[in-house]
Amino acid sequence: MRTAAIIVVTALALAACGAEAEKAAPKLEAAAAPVAAAVPAPAAPVALTDADLRRVCRAGLAAIHGQDENSITIDALNGPIVHVSWRAPVDGGRRRAQCRVDGDLIIWRPADRTSPIDDRWMDQAGDPVTRFVLDGETVTINQTLPESVAVAGVQGQG
Repeated sequence: MRTAAIIVVTALALAACGAEAEKAAPKLEAAAAPVAAAVPAPAAPVALTDADLRRVCRAGLAAIHGQDENSITIDALNGPIVHVSWRAPVDGGRRRAQCRVDGDLIIWRPADRTSPIDDRWMDQAGDPVTRFVLDGETVTINQTLPESVAVAGVQGQG
């Protein structure tokens, strides 16, 4: 008798769970459809404070050069140009660069090269494009490589 009561209570509990799940399922599907169809609009560029400009340049150059963000040192800020440096991983010297922001683009140039060809702003057609999103205290970096680099990488693998 006791076993029969346990089976009945268990069956009722399982039936109740199934009924709630069936009622909840259409609500989830209805809510999911508009979210999937919505495409977020690009964020409007905002004027960066000096502190935000430093943070964006530090995060961007760390991503570009494969460094830890804390290893990038801000050396100076001259108007819209941030001067940064970091320890060179191979010889222990210092690498230096300059950074500026244009809209949501991070544009940089090496500051320690001896050749004028190499000491230029990285904003030409064949250069990688580095974008940022600033959301409160979080800086998100997105790099897009030029097609010639991506194609060369694919060809080199095959």
